[in-house]
Amino acid sequence: MIFESHAHYDDEAFDADREEILKECRKQGVDTIVNVSASLDSIRSTLALTERHTFIYGAVGIHPDEVGELNEEAFAWLRKQCSYPKVVAVGEIGLDYYWNKEKHEVQKYWFRRQMELAKEQELPMIIHSREAAADTLEEVSKAHSPGLRGVIHCFSYSPEIAKEYLNMGYYIGIGGVVTFKNAKKLKEVVKMLPLNRILLETDCPYLAPEPNRGKRNSSLYLPYVAEAIARVKGIEAEEVVRVTNKNARALYFKE
Repeated sequence: MIFESHAHYDDEAFDADREEILKECRKQGVDTIVNVSASLDSIRSTLALTERHTFIYGAVGIHPDEVGELNEEAFAWLRKQCSYPKVVAVGEIGLDYYWNKEKHEVQKYWFRRQMELAKEQELPMIIHSREAAADTLEEVSKAHSPGLRGVIHCFSYSPEIAKEYLNMGYYIGIGGVVTFKNAKKLKEVVKMLPLNRILLETDCPYLAPEPNRGKRNSSLYLPYVAEAIARVKGIEAEEVVRVTNKNARALYFKE
């Protein structure tokens, strides 16, 4: 059974057929989905999804591109949502210097505050980092403590940086990009990673794997990701699915 560790089924891209897609996911062996929020509104829609579907769990947090909507009142509300039934993580949080929608210091401030929140609530973190390798690693390293854990979602950096996160006990999220022909660096990372530190993810509706690159992504395409990882590591795809499911359950459910 497949564990989808990072999806956005509350996104408007699924408005026309959300229930049908989710039903098909169950039918095709996706037994658990973590739906990840990025804004205050998406926290509400994520929690609504967890109420409607037994196999969907939620992550609550504010994406670096959306931290401008945070203030102390909103942050207090976010803290309360961490206690909501079926919330299993704080995320996605982090730094994004690609779009530069928010000032870097503002992003860092709310990243620190949300890492503190994860520690306080004893929840794992889902960390987003784009074009911000050094600063993200610095902030995570400064916040590091034995009780703080999480996944570096949609990992896009070097094997050396991946090792730094492994040394702190983090998981690495691998999605559709690993199937791309030009993803040589990510394939080097996957080759180096211990299988027990990898999580399968889509980031759907974004980043669909080959042969569906450019189309709307969904958890139905996760077998392509598992097969690509299996080819790089010289193992069976079924082993990738089995171990990554176990990894995700260890992170989110402490199983």
